[in-house]
Amino acid sequence: MDGRKRILLLTTGGTIASLPGGTGLEPHRSDVMERQLGQLRSYFDIEVEDLMCLDSSNMRPAEWQTIARSVFERRLDYDGVVVSHGTDTMAYTASAVTWMLPGIDRPVVFTGSQVPLAEALSDGPDNLSTAFAMAAQGYAGVYLAFDRRVMLGCRAVKVRASGFNAFESVNARYAAQVSNRGLVIDKEALQPQRGPAQLRPEISCDVFLLKLTPGLSPEIFEHLADMGYRGIVIEAFGLGGVNVLHEGLRGIRAALARGVSIVVTTQCLYDASDLGVYQVGRQLLSLGVIQGRDMTSEAAMTKLMWALGQGMAAGHICELFSRNLAGEITVKDERNGQMR
Repeated sequence: MDGRKRILLLTTGGTIASLPGGTGLEPHRSDVMERQLGQLRSYFDIEVEDLMCLDSSNMRPAEWQTIARSVFERRLDYDGVVVSHGTDTMAYTASAVTWMLPGIDRPVVFTGSQVPLAEALSDGPDNLSTAFAMAAQGYAGVYLAFDRRVMLGCRAVKVRASGFNAFESVNARYAAQVSNRGLVIDKEALQPQRGPAQLRPEISCDVFLLKLTPGLSPEIFEHLADMGYRGIVIEAFGLGGVNVLHEGLRGIRAALARGVSIVVTTQCLYDASDLGVYQVGRQLLSLGVIQGRDMTSEAAMTKLMWALGQGMAAGHICELFSRNLAGEITVKDERNGQMR
């Protein structure tokens, strides 16, 4: 044994593995990553598996399941897992895989790039180096590494379309950052492993993410129920404001009565929805609407998809959203009133 950590790289395509094609950048398999992987092999014992070759805009829940299964089934032979992925939907995938792998006992680190590895000024080498370094640290959980920072997968949001600092950890501290001291871990930002590692990949696609706008017809909620949607995540105004005048609650009430679970988050990227502050929010709570608190929209949507896929009833889903499973919400410590 040479002391190098054994890391599995699962590739899925994305910009990081793209080359120019006849109609623009086209994702390729891991052969286009070999130059960078050759350098990383000086520090890590790396095995590569090409799972798929997709632009991440074509990533679907079925692909999330494939990634989760591959991680779970192969993890025990490795110290950690890195998943290369396109940036556009990586926050959704990282959140979804978080729920699918409760109690995961290895580091699973997603990463990608804004510029292909094949180009001289790519940000891919730095991102891969950070991801492999985090995967080798031994801190179990699902993470996303980008621009020399590591965040919980269920807190990551893509906030820039082209900048190298494309992802931010929203409403949560970074799990690690690269400095002149190497990869510096913030242990208070890490989440404890809860129970034995499990694979629970079942998920429902019948969830709709709705951005609230002034004057939105309340009939939209009944139409969504008619279309077979079993869950709706509403990006509401401010602290969770919903237009309740002019029959605004009618559609929500009707959807809830038909068994649709409705989660309210906020359109504001930072801070949290709090339905207990204003009268309109309290009306929603009295109907049975679920608070999204300070979850990202990506985390709220995928958590609801996963809960429905597990066959949970509405009451169980409401209780699930009050619990912090993997660092996705900030909960108050009732002993001292502090947020954690």
